[in-house]
Amino acid sequence: MAFLLESSAFSPNGSIPTQYTCEGGDRCPPLNWSAPPAGTKSFALVVDDPDAPDPNAPKMRYVHWVLYNIPATATSLAESAKGSILPPGTEEGINDWKRTGYGGPCPPIGQHRYFFKLYALDTVLPKISPPPTRSALEQAMEGHILGQTELIGLYRLQKKQ
Repeated sequence: MAFLLESSAFSPNGSIPTQYTCEGGDRCPPLNWSAPPAGTKSFALVVDDPDAPDPNAPKMRYVHWVLYNIPATATSLAESAKGSILPPGTEEGINDWKRTGYGGPCPPIGQHRYFFKLYALDTVLPKISPPPTRSALEQAMEGHILGQTELIGLYRLQKKQ
C-alpha cells in the first residue's frame, strides 16, 4: 500500500470548498493519511501555492501552513485543527502571512493549485525557535525524509475579480 494523503472535503485535483478559504471560515480542511513508511517517527506538513501571484506568471510558492513533529501515531488532522486541537506534540511554523496556523486559499487572480505535502520522518525534530518558515523546516528535515505524499486542491475566488 502506498503512503496516501486524502481529505473528505475535496478530491485530488478537485475544488477546495469555500469554507476552507479566505472567503469562508478560513479553517483547515480535514486531512487523513495511511500507510506511512516503516520507521516513521513523526510527520511534517507544508501547504503551499506554487502559482502565486498569477498562475500565468508564477513568481513564488506562497506558504499557507507549516506543521512538524506531528506524532507518528496520528493518522489525521481534524477540520479547523489549530493550537490545542492539533495532535499533542505538534509544532507550528510560520506561514507567508508571518503567523502560525492555517491560512486558506485566497488567490489574487485566476485558479491556483494548493499542495498539501505530508512528509514521513525518521526522527522527531528538535523544537525550532523561533517557529520555522517552510525553508527552515525543509533544512531541518534534510536527510530525515522516509517518504512524501501530497494532495492537490484547486481554488478560484468566488467573488468577482
